[in-house]
Amino acid sequence: MAAGQLNLIKLCVGADTIDDLTAWQAEVIADRRASGRDARPVHVTRMWPKRTEELLDGGALYWVFKGYVLARQRIVAFEPREGSDGVRRCAIVLDAEIVRTTSQPRRPFQGWRYLSATDAPRDLARGTGTAQLPPELLARLDAMGVL
Repeated sequence: MAAGQLNLIKLCVGADTIDDLTAWQAEVIADRRASGRDARPVHVTRMWPKRTEELLDGGALYWVFKGYVLARQRIVAFEPREGSDGVRRCAIVLDAEIVRTTSQPRRPFQGWRYLSATDAPRDLARGTGTAQLPPELLARLDAMGVL
């Protein structure tokens, strides 16, 4: 990731684990494909980021699960969506690949927040065998420089 890169961070509501998020997105993608609709993963939010150009320059959406950042997805686009209530919302279009990150504790917050590259957790190397470790343990291992 670039040093000046801008990202978003969001609580992953409705999914307790990365596997839950992966399964849910796969199901939605399959349903959309079957009905001939756009099958890209999308997260719809009320607020539209003002810094979209910076976010589209390699930025990602970092997911917080039960108080820990554990994964990210690259942001592909921002598109308007209208809800059934007629209110315009922002669809954050994401890359299908969910990348696991080092575990980073986060307090609860509403909506999304900007996250600088310097404050973002590092990607976990693939095949490290850490996927099933508890987030607390991952955070401690990372703090000790083991990951």
